[in-house]
Amino acid sequence: MFKKKWFRVAVTLLFVLGFLVLKTYRDAGEFKAIQSIGGEDCRLITGVLSSEDITIHPKTGMAFISSDDRRAFVQGKSPQNGAIWGFDLSQSAPELMNLTPELPFVFRPHGIGLIVISDTTFLFVVNHRPDASYVEIFAFDGERLHHLESIHGEPMHSPNDVLPVGRRRFYVTNDHGSSSGWGKTLEDYLQLERSYLLYYDGQSFRKVAGGLGYANGVNMSPDGKQVYVAATTSKAVFVFDRDPESGDLTPRQKIDLGTGVDNIEVDANGDLWIGAHPKLLTFVAYSKNAEKRSPSQVVRIQWRSRGNYDIHYVYASDGRPLSGSSVAAVWGEHLLIGSVFDPAFLWCKR
Repeated sequence: MFKKKWFRVAVTLLFVLGFLVLKTYRDAGEFKAIQSIGGEDCRLITGVLSSEDITIHPKTGMAFISSDDRRAFVQGKSPQNGAIWGFDLSQSAPELMNLTPELPFVFRPHGIGLIVISDTTFLFVVNHRPDASYVEIFAFDGERLHHLESIHGEPMHSPNDVLPVGRRRFYVTNDHGSSSGWGKTLEDYLQLERSYLLYYDGQSFRKVAGGLGYANGVNMSPDGKQVYVAATTSKAVFVFDRDPESGDLTPRQKIDLGTGVDNIEVDANGDLWIGAHPKLLTFVAYSKNAEKRSPSQVVRIQWRSRGNYDIHYVYASDGRPLSGSSVAAVWGEHLLIGSVFDPAFLWCKR
């Protein structure tokens, strides 16, 4: 009788474990069949360490590319400094330009955000230094980025992307609520919605939105009245109404996309362009081994009216020629698609 009881317990546990494994694989998109979309008029541009985030100056067409040897960084190695590269789309034959060739500190750039104030272009960069993570503020003179300031605060323990809204004011995503490695892993695999969005008002940080599953990219509508946050394991974009005076946010809607959304860029019409990872566990394997390819995907959210939208899947591949797409930035007829780890990006005509 005793043996039968424990046999039933063991069978039940195995059943539950098997169910959880299958659910994890299903939720991560591992059973999806990837259909190729677009890519007919794309060129692979090499010469960067990676292209995790890209943003484009809306008037000049200068693309700013966040580049770092992120695989070496994730593996605990000490690679060369990363860089912000420029790629001028107003030119007929753009060439890569290192805009941060000499900095007096370790530079591990992650998410970036651009703002123009009184004709001065400022670029805010999430930087993972060995001691802590910072938001670095640069001014752009047309040829180089000049470092102005470094901002750090204890609440910003796991920053991913940054959205500047003033000379010293910005939103920044904490992609995990936990600060420990094990805590972050549990959040990811159990799909715990514990990450959040911080606001820095020029003096201090405060939490303005929470309950997000891996808060990743953040951006804003052209009129500054709405903020968008991509939550990777929630597989959704969260829309918030914004009070421009206080910086406070009010939840408006959740847009389910069914894919691992990463960075968000906003075009001249206010539409959202999102790099995404349709197979999240495959992406994890690719993050550890460059020979394992991870599918790439670009999603466009086109607004029909306030709160009403159409979803377009404008690009998809099996990870060739670019793997692990993390951002899609548009300017005119140009579309740039970046990657978390690949030493390249795609330059497409649309």
